[in-house]
Amino acid sequence: MQKPSKIAVWDPVVRGFHWTLAAAFLIAYVTEEDFLSLHVWAGYVLLAAIAVRLLWGFIGTRHARFSDFVTKPSTAIQYVKDTLKLKAKRYTGHNPAGGLMIVIMLISLVITGASGLFLYGAEEHAGPFAQWFTSNSHYWEDILEEVHEFFANFTVFLVVIHLAGVLVESVLHKENLVLAMWNGIKRAENS
Repeated sequence: MQKPSKIAVWDPVVRGFHWTLAAAFLIAYVTEEDFLSLHVWAGYVLLAAIAVRLLWGFIGTRHARFSDFVTKPSTAIQYVKDTLKLKAKRYTGHNPAGGLMIVIMLISLVITGASGLFLYGAEEHAGPFAQWFTSNSHYWEDILEEVHEFFANFTVFLVVIHLAGVLVESVLHKENLVLAMWNGIKRAENS
């Protein structure tokens, strides 16, 4: 019996999360304060997508689970070193560096989104945390705005590294990872 040359790796939840998160973050980032309602709704979508992904990371399909791709930082660092030597092992799911990037990105995005919710409450007296900011709002506005902007920009930095990693991995292992995240299909292990 012949082994399949292609296999389904990324399920619809993972792919939907990935592209929803990318779109929501892009919309939130470019709208900033100019289109506050759109910015806020993009932030809500982003946080809801993260909540679904966190749950799916424990109950989802094999390659969606955190146990499949979250490793020790030293393993991710070694993977990056192997990649720089053009000798990195190919993984069907996320590689160790990709797994570490996911964790760091999720943390950064949660801080960005949460600080945005608190900032919305402090500045606009709106949203789920508005009642927390009846006095001394101005003091909190400055702090929350700094945190929110720092982590939004830090996330952009992470996205650039992520895209570079996807490009390098695609070239190194001769497979289109962007297409794989779109259709869920990757080359079988030994094809």
